[in-house]
Amino acid sequence: MKDTVIRVFPAFRSRNFRLYFLGQSISLIGTWLQVVAEGWLVLTFTKSPFIIGFIAALATLPTLFFSLFGGVIVDHFSKRKILLFTQSASMILALIYGAMTVLKIINLTEIGILAFLLGVVNALDLPGRQAFTNEMVEKKDLSSAIAVNAGTFNGARVVGPSIAGILIGILGTGGAFIVNGLSYIAAIIALLSIKVEEPAPKAFDNPIKSIKEGLDYSFSNPKIRSLLLFTSVVAIFGWSYTTLLPLIAQTTFHADATGLGYIFAAVGVGAVCAMVILSYYGKKIDHLKFIIFGNTLFTISLFAFTFVDKIIPAYILLFLSGFGLLLTFPTINTTLQHMVEDKIRGRVLSIYVVMFVGFFPIGNFEIGAVSEHFGPQNAIRIGMVVVFIAGLILYLARNKVEAQHKEYIEAASFNEGQVNL
Repeated sequence: MKDTVIRVFPAFRSRNFRLYFLGQSISLIGTWLQVVAEGWLVLTFTKSPFIIGFIAALATLPTLFFSLFGGVIVDHFSKRKILLFTQSASMILALIYGAMTVLKIINLTEIGILAFLLGVVNALDLPGRQAFTNEMVEKKDLSSAIAVNAGTFNGARVVGPSIAGILIGILGTGGAFIVNGLSYIAAIIALLSIKVEEPAPKAFDNPIKSIKEGLDYSFSNPKIRSLLLFTSVVAIFGWSYTTLLPLIAQTTFHADATGLGYIFAAVGVGAVCAMVILSYYGKKIDHLKFIIFGNTLFTISLFAFTFVDKIIPAYILLFLSGFGLLLTFPTINTTLQHMVEDKIRGRVLSIYVVMFVGFFPIGNFEIGAVSEHFGPQNAIRIGMVVVFIAGLILYLARNKVEAQHKEYIEAASFNEGQVNL
């Protein structure tokens, strides 16, 4: 049994990664409790798609402005200690969120402030988490580790929302927030138990200069540049559909909090299935083909979802969309991780985080505004058309980008040789 698990999930060969996986699994279930509880809490104050999108944007806006600085910090200090700080800060904020909700002293203003503060913590946590993966496993198992991390996040999406529906009914939204706060204890214990070589803190250069180095490194490489630009399009026009799921669940499927949990869970099950495929075949696949196939499946499934009003077909289409989306992004992440040098890894991954998570606020504003005028279903359809076209352009330009990438690598090697001489 153990051999079978390691064959499918090679990353589990690492004791450190097994500990990290257990801690994050518990913590992320709590995170999804909070996602559902927050969406439900906002709905008790307003049914405006724009306000719903605005609150969601506040949670990710700090990533846009602060993640590049977070990447500089990640490249200069212990990633494990950085994650210990971010997980502890997230725990404290979640407990405050829960206490204020239980005491009924919270309104949309406080929800927005707490969402923003959690976003500030995430601006450091996300690039730290991405870069830390590389330290826990061998290079050959990196694609498996990235796939498992993505699957853990979305596996929690299956369990968390389902529990959230029950907990909200028993403990209320405030109780769900408090349970999320307590779940961070598992992640903190796991990080304290992990043994990795702690690099000595590096001299802290001018942060603006360090950020510029990361930007130049990323956008001068044609292959990295094309993947980052594609990521930004999907982040703005693709991922933002989740903002409208609470509204669609209530208005189209007449679902309560438990029903919303099942809707999120359908996406999560699809993502977990994609994780298994990626972990097992990660070293054997043509990465670009997986990215394009996943993107196509995601856009077509979600486009079709907007036309159904029965819950079973909706579950099936959401399952397929989750499967497609999670074939796409871990594959992009793996491709980037294999291409970048360790000395600049945190900064490059912070740019990826900005393109991936930091652009969510733009997507939330966009989909909220379009939904306000044309309805939530039409807002999602427009987004899917844009993302599909972006994937088509990436596919058609693949040969040109690959040729430019080879020229760039050859030129970089020649220049490095000149410097060494």
